[in-house]
Amino acid sequence: MTSHIKIEAFIRSDQYQFIKFQVKNLVHAHATVNDPNVLKAVKYGAFDKVIDLFPEIHEQQQAIFNKITEIEEEQQAEQYLTELKEYVIPFKTITEKTVSKLFPKAKKLKLPSLDEVDPRELTYLGWYDIRSEKKFLIFNYKGKLLGIHGTIRQPTKGICALCNGHEEVGLFMANVKSGKETYTNRGNYICVDSLTCNQNLRSLDKLEQFIELVKK
Repeated sequence: MTSHIKIEAFIRSDQYQFIKFQVKNLVHAHATVNDPNVLKAVKYGAFDKVIDLFPEIHEQQQAIFNKITEIEEEQQAEQYLTELKEYVIPFKTITEKTVSKLFPKAKKLKLPSLDEVDPRELTYLGWYDIRSEKKFLIFNYKGKLLGIHGTIRQPTKGICALCNGHEEVGLFMANVKSGKETYTNRGNYICVDSLTCNQNLRSLDKLEQFIELVKK
C-alpha cells in the first residue's frame, strides 16, 4: 500500500494564470472544432506548454497536470482550476507594518482592503493612494519584498508593460537614483487596475524587466 504524499504548493500565480489560459483555450477548441486530430494537437500542445513551465517537476506534481488532457467542457475546466489552486503559492501576507517598512517616507499610507483578494491570484500588490496621488507597488522580487512608488498619469487604452494585456493603462513614473546625488524619472505604461493586471500576468519576464528599470 502506497502512502499518500502531501504535495506542497509549487505553482506561482503567473504560472497558474498561464495554465488557466491554456485550459480555456482547450474548452474553446472543444466547442468550435470537430476534427479529432486538431483537438488532439490542441490538447497535447496545451499539456506540453504547461509541463515546460516546470523543468524540475516530479512524478506526483506531473500527475496533477495529466488531468488537463481530459478537459473538454467549461464545468470540468472550472472544477480543475479550483482544485489546482490548492497548489498555488499565495502572495506573502502584507500588513501595515510591512507597508511602513517598505515605504518609510510615505507617512499615513493606508494598505487597501484585501478581504476579497485571493493571495494566490497575486503576483504583485498594487494600489493608488488618493492622499499622496501616487501608485504603490509591492513585488516579491528574488525572494524579498520590494516596494516601488511613483506617479501614474494619462489613462488610456494600451499595452501594459507588466502583463502585456490590452487594458486601461497609465504612465507610471518613479524617481530613481541615477548617480551619487542625481535622480531621474523612469517608468512605463502599466494597468490602472492592478487586480486585472495580475489576472493577465502569465510570465515574470516583462515584470522583472520593469522592476529592474524602476527600482532604486
